[in-house]
Amino acid sequence: MTTAWETVQLARHPERPHFVDYLKYLFTDYQPLKGDRCFGDDQTILGGLARFNGHGVVVIGQEKGHDAKTRVKHNFGMPNPEGYRKAIRLMKLADQFNLPVLSFVDTPGAFPGIEAEARGQAEAIARGMDVGLGLKTPFIATVIGEGGSGGAIGIGAANRVLMLENAYYSVISPESCSTILFKDNKSAEQAAEALKLTSKDLIKLGIIDEIIAEPKGGAHTDILKTMDNARVVIEKNLQELLKLSPESCLADRREKFEKMTRL
Repeated sequence: MTTAWETVQLARHPERPHFVDYLKYLFTDYQPLKGDRCFGDDQTILGGLARFNGHGVVVIGQEKGHDAKTRVKHNFGMPNPEGYRKAIRLMKLADQFNLPVLSFVDTPGAFPGIEAEARGQAEAIARGMDVGLGLKTPFIATVIGEGGSGGAIGIGAANRVLMLENAYYSVISPESCSTILFKDNKSAEQAAEALKLTSKDLIKLGIIDEIIAEPKGGAHTDILKTMDNARVVIEKNLQELLKLSPESCLADRREKFEKMTRL
């Protein structure tokens, strides 16, 4: 049985498929949208119009990069506020044209630098949550690797939150939690268990809606199988949501998150 700390290591595995891989295998006719019409174009949050199994959709995702060059380009998966504002543009576009939103979460957290804070990091994340919660079109978020705190929820306030079997989703990283609770970072393994951050923990708590199975050894051991599994689960949930009226879709999402406050 995989421990919580082992799950964290699998979620961070350097060969684990990232958002650009999901774009390649799951989507066709991808047309990217760039910029936030305010400051610039963040390369951590990517997105645009695409087709998923024949459905016209808006797709949004956080990209980490696969090597030194691309990791620097994508800021190691830590979005700046202009990335969240780009995501907001995309979500509003989806609502305007009644297109489902499919987001893919993979971030250790939003970028904590002083420049990001000066440009309104917290406000941008909060606005992303607010716009996501207010959509009248289906919204499915899939946690594919790390789901770190507000950096994740900024594009994850969805009708359905799906999660790869060996991903994690948490208010704080185990290392940071260890530093706060135990005054050092040597108890990260213990903190990971306490945080209840695995897919199995979170589905019991009602935080996520469905687990996407991974091949034995992790998603990186068989990327095609991982993609096939993701396609099937996302399509099933999308078909369920497409049956809802716009008003019911909105109510379904709000009820989901209001229920979490009562846990």
